[in-house]
Amino acid sequence: MKEQTVIQVGQEFPLTIKRLGINGEGVGFFKRNVVFVKGALPGEVITAQVTEAKNNYAEAEIKKIRQASEDRVTPPCLIYDTCGGCQLQHMTYERQLIEKRDLVMQALERYVKDLATEIEVKQTIGMEDPWNYRNKSQFQVRQFGNKVIAGLYAESSNKLIDINKCIVQHPVTTHITNEIKGFLQQLNIPIYDEKNPQGIVRTIVVRTGMKTGQIQVTLVTTKKKMPHKEELVQLVRAIDSNIVSISQNINAEKTSLVFGETTFNLFGKETIHEKLGELAFDLSARAFFQLNPEQTEHLYNEIEKAASLTGNETVVDAYCGVGTIGLWLAKNAKEVRGMDIVEESIQDAKRNAKRNGFSNTKYVHGTAKQWLGKWKNEGFVPDVLTVDPPRVGLDDELLKTILEIKPKRFVYTSCNPSTLAKDLQQLTKVYDVKYIQPVDMFPQTSHVEAVTLLELKK
Repeated sequence: MKEQTVIQVGQEFPLTIKRLGINGEGVGFFKRNVVFVKGALPGEVITAQVTEAKNNYAEAEIKKIRQASEDRVTPPCLIYDTCGGCQLQHMTYERQLIEKRDLVMQALERYVKDLATEIEVKQTIGMEDPWNYRNKSQFQVRQFGNKVIAGLYAESSNKLIDINKCIVQHPVTTHITNEIKGFLQQLNIPIYDEKNPQGIVRTIVVRTGMKTGQIQVTLVTTKKKMPHKEELVQLVRAIDSNIVSISQNINAEKTSLVFGETTFNLFGKETIHEKLGELAFDLSARAFFQLNPEQTEHLYNEIEKAASLTGNETVVDAYCGVGTIGLWLAKNAKEVRGMDIVEESIQDAKRNAKRNGFSNTKYVHGTAKQWLGKWKNEGFVPDVLTVDPPRVGLDDELLKTILEIKPKRFVYTSCNPSTLAKDLQQLTKVYDVKYIQPVDMFPQTSHVEAVTLLELKK
């Protein structure tokens, strides 16, 4: 057997890029080693220079593009190379959609190889205008000298990039964040820093209702008491008349999580109002709501199509958040039940069900595993289960519970092809995968959402 050639850091060699990796990097092969190259596109021939070498793979950077892809474009964002929030602005949007479908197929090949060629993966559903689509920004706040900055951390770094304009965000979110940065600096309010325990403000969160125009501002702080709080609130209110909700969330932990458990209303309502299709929703500061409402309607239509409800089925919406998916299905369901571990989301879901006139819904606080097991013991097993879990996929206990209760139809919405495919290793023991429909929720990034229809084997 031919031995694998050891690659050295600093080594240069020609490399043909074969496909896109899960993080948006180009993937090529050099003497039986996998080589990941940030910024390289499929079909390109480059000179690669190794920056990190491991036993069976290497990371490299582009030293020279020998043959550029026809799909290579100039990124329109001025901080694209340093920010890391987007990974694919240097690729045409049409090609992004093709590559995102391929990412789903790669994951299937890796985790369910025997079934990969049998599973239908449809063409990715994209956007007409793939810019300014994000309805919420969560920018970390830090202070350098006398200047207050807010933005995102550079990729694989603890360096915060000050973002004054982001072309995938709705413009109002960055405008308001910029204004608040100035107020914090003007009022000399202490800014959080991992090395400064006296710092207070750590994150500025701005969410806008794309359909309603209502704006929600949340300041995440290390403690409730904050100097010049009332003055700051008045200044924030004056930025835009559409700001109808200002809140303060307390997060004193050393954590990468944005929100803490406690939220106080500082001005206006505790929620903002938003619409999706024919439905209306109230959103509290911590409530999960899809970041791209336009594509969310396409996504939920695909979930509805996969659920194939006739009016006689019972549905469970696990990880229900504020109830969006379950309520999208409720008009054609006999009953919808949902659960979530965030109590405020459950309260929002109940209010949203009432607001939209549904009496066939039930929302409870807790884990999906806990409630599915309890309901099974009471004689209730849903005809249709729908899940939209975090990037880590289904937890082992929930996976085990699903395989035990065996809903006839299972609609799995995933934001991570790798964990979806990994979960399919277990689920395909009792389910047939009918198809997977990728949806581009986050243009210009390497992320792709996918709706998978599974039906119980006969």
